[in-house]
Amino acid sequence: MIQIGQDIKFLQGVGPKRAELLENELGIRTVGDLLTYYPYKYVDKSRIYRISEIDGTMPYVQLRGEILSADTVGEGRGRRFVARFSDGSGVVELVWFQGMKYVQKSIECHVPYIVFGKPNVFGGRINIAHPDMEKDDGSQKSDSGQATMNFVPAYNTTEKMKRAGLNSVAVQKLTRNMMLLFEKPFSETLAPYIVERYHLISYDEAIRNIHFPKDSYTLREAQARLKFEELFYVQLNILRYMRDRIRKYRGIVCSRIGQSFNDFYFNHLPFQLTDAQKRVIREIHEDMKSGRQMNRLLQGDVGSGKTLVALMCSLIAIDNGCQACIMAPTEILAEQHLNTLRQLLGGMAVRVELLTGSVKGKRREKILADLLMGEVNILVGTHAIIEDNVEFRHLGLAIIDEQHRFGVAQRAKLWQKNSTPPHVLVMTATPIPRTLAMTLYGDLDVSVIDELPPGRKPIYTLHMFDSHRARIYNKVREQISQGRQVYIVYPLIQESEKMDLKNLEDGYEQVCREFPECKVSKVHGKMKPAEKDVEMQRFANGETQILVATTVIEVGVNVPNASVMVIENAERFGLSQLHQLRGRVGRGADQSYCVLVTKYEISAETRKRLQIMVDSTNGFEIAEEDLKLRGPGDLEGTQQSGMAFDLKIANLARDGQLLQMARDAAALVLDNDPDENLPQNEVLWRRLRELRKNNINWRAIS
Repeated sequence: MIQIGQDIKFLQGVGPKRAELLENELGIRTVGDLLTYYPYKYVDKSRIYRISEIDGTMPYVQLRGEILSADTVGEGRGRRFVARFSDGSGVVELVWFQGMKYVQKSIECHVPYIVFGKPNVFGGRINIAHPDMEKDDGSQKSDSGQATMNFVPAYNTTEKMKRAGLNSVAVQKLTRNMMLLFEKPFSETLAPYIVERYHLISYDEAIRNIHFPKDSYTLREAQARLKFEELFYVQLNILRYMRDRIRKYRGIVCSRIGQSFNDFYFNHLPFQLTDAQKRVIREIHEDMKSGRQMNRLLQGDVGSGKTLVALMCSLIAIDNGCQACIMAPTEILAEQHLNTLRQLLGGMAVRVELLTGSVKGKRREKILADLLMGEVNILVGTHAIIEDNVEFRHLGLAIIDEQHRFGVAQRAKLWQKNSTPPHVLVMTATPIPRTLAMTLYGDLDVSVIDELPPGRKPIYTLHMFDSHRARIYNKVREQISQGRQVYIVYPLIQESEKMDLKNLEDGYEQVCREFPECKVSKVHGKMKPAEKDVEMQRFANGETQILVATTVIEVGVNVPNASVMVIENAERFGLSQLHQLRGRVGRGADQSYCVLVTKYEISAETRKRLQIMVDSTNGFEIAEEDLKLRGPGDLEGTQQSGMAFDLKIANLARDGQLLQMARDAAALVLDNDPDENLPQNEVLWRRLRELRKNNINWRAIS
């Protein structure tokens, strides 16, 4: 009898060689892996076309006929296998450029076939490259008897698989053969009360119809069930560890609002806090005085005042006898935080020090000694903070800026800096769509600064073409003449033969020629940190008027006098990245501009993306659109985010409503069964253990 965990090589039609290919190319090792390798689309094959009806403009067609003759033609790269296929009304050529030996052995002349593929015209003749083919037995029923051939699943395969004859049709046949061996219903993987409460079909119905749907309605039901289940177990995993952490780890009680905070608030605050900043500080203080360890995500658009919030929360920790640290991803950003904090604090008796890889010798020894004695109140630094020899007297608050630049294991080391784990505040200026936040950071409480400080003018954004360069340079020259500064950003450092992109080296020379009256700095990621810092500092000090850079300036660079951001080859950047770059200007009181430069020949999709940037300055709106257009990608990687298992069918860009339902369901389970011992939930906890068995509990070290 077939088992879910059975090695795929023992399935009919597989064998050792195909099994190795399936594992290497798709990660399919067991029968269960194949079962959950879902189709990526479904093709309606209800219509059979006549060859006389088709032309090269049609998307996909299905033909019924026979092969008249077949042979290998051409030489070298032009070598291909060509079969002449006819249904009596005309002839098309079926063409294979790869896997020719396999095709030559497997096809037969003068035997009825069903052929499916996209027609093209080459040399005045219609051909179909790499078509799907099946012998025509006169029946439209699949072997499993579960679906008609009118609604056929299509599976993603790789070129290597196709060359070995394992195309979509072959995977479909393997899956069909496997389904026939499961005569009994598949075991339910959700508790019956959840299936009933959320009006889901059974797992057995879902898994059979996701591969071979009876009709479009049943397919939608199957997709909804499997998506819900996938998201439910992600959320159950996240919320379970969140609650477990709250129960296990007590927090340092920081209830007192004392002298440091009050002195700063009444005597040093540079401007009135926005309502959003006040709300966020209250939320953080509630966590810090609760007796539970805080794990909070602070989202704030570029320029929203997160650093000020971080300082004020650090002062709360200091007033309660604790130290604070702020960990930044780069030395530039760490130094900028140091300067900003010292400037904000003025002459207050709060000692802020910097620890990066560049801080060496006696200066480093002095900082480490004073840190251990408790004489350093706030330590700002890079990953140097988490080195083993860095010891605090009493670390109460750890703030991680632009946290996506750090690995989870790195951040976990901050927990070891105090006998009681410090409160953790994770900050990001990259707006995170709600569905991503619920998944990537679902175990963190979330605070959002959704207001900009008063006096900030919205950045005026334009999309212009290469041919408008004279106008672009005139705008740059106009701003420089008014005493402003300009960023010009390129996607590449040096010219690439494969990609027709503006590159920084050529761009730097062109800018120098175009603006001989200006001083120009150049910054990119391959420069030594010291060289980079010198150039950045020159620009920050106003010694240079133009900074030519790559995306190293995306995060944290604060030059209020810069009023123009020119982004070359803007089509090469995601919306969120464009928004981050745009956020480097508009930090002063003057009107600022962002110019998105592209070539004229760009796709309609690219124009749509860039128009979103032109129309909106709201980072959260832009992030949502970016997610819809580009998808979630790898969700920042499992090691970055702590995701325990990959999403195989759910899509965070489209399934936000299902995600909320799944999170509500997971919360309900945990509310009613915190000790995980109720009989009705046994199937849930067993299934979660199965899904997690090869994963590390990254979530406990967020």
